[in-house]
Amino acid sequence: MDIKVIAFDADDTLWVNEPYFRQSEEAFCTLLEEYLPRHELERELLKVEIGNLGLYGYGIKGFVLSMIETAMAVTNNMISAKTIGDIIELGKQMLNQPLELLDGVEEVLRALKGRYRLVVATKGDLLDQERKLKKSNIANYFHHVEVMSEKDDANYLKLIKHLDIRPSELLMVGNSLKSDILPVLNVGGYAIHVPYHITWAHEEIEHSIDSGMFKSVECIRDILGFV
Repeated sequence: MDIKVIAFDADDTLWVNEPYFRQSEEAFCTLLEEYLPRHELERELLKVEIGNLGLYGYGIKGFVLSMIETAMAVTNNMISAKTIGDIIELGKQMLNQPLELLDGVEEVLRALKGRYRLVVATKGDLLDQERKLKKSNIANYFHHVEVMSEKDDANYLKLIKHLDIRPSELLMVGNSLKSDILPVLNVGGYAIHVPYHITWAHEEIEHSIDSGMFKSVECIRDILGFV
């Protein structure tokens, strides 16, 4: 490998994220338990979330709007103002969560800084991701931060062009096979998968990946064995 740039996903690669969504989803289901069983509410919420991605994108704000829309649908628009307020409060609690770096992250960044250009390549709400990066106290390790509306082939190619490198000079590190790995392999880059113990259903894939430009490791420290 002739890697010049190592890009890191943010949520559930650098810091904790998905557990907060799961906690809020559980609280949401409790608020509406008199209308539908939990598994049906979870299914309805996921359907609404996915349907809204093109309008709201990824992140907490879109998630809150999707919870409100789901609540309106399952209550036949009989949801109380108080319950809507409770859902909004769930979103504010998520936005105000303390930032928790995952184990080994700063150690790895410290080892790589100076040897490669390090960048953050993530998706989500711009304001929220900027806030989390500031809270993380690791912004100084990164040459560039890219917040994408969607992690697809076209946006990775834009990032590669912006960084003025060839695709084969990019290594992407992330927890999502769908968003962090497959698009990078598609455009000719290298990718290392660092699994996280919780994955949003929309980010799951049903097939395995067979590529000489792909590795899967158990924890983020393990990437140091490949670079």
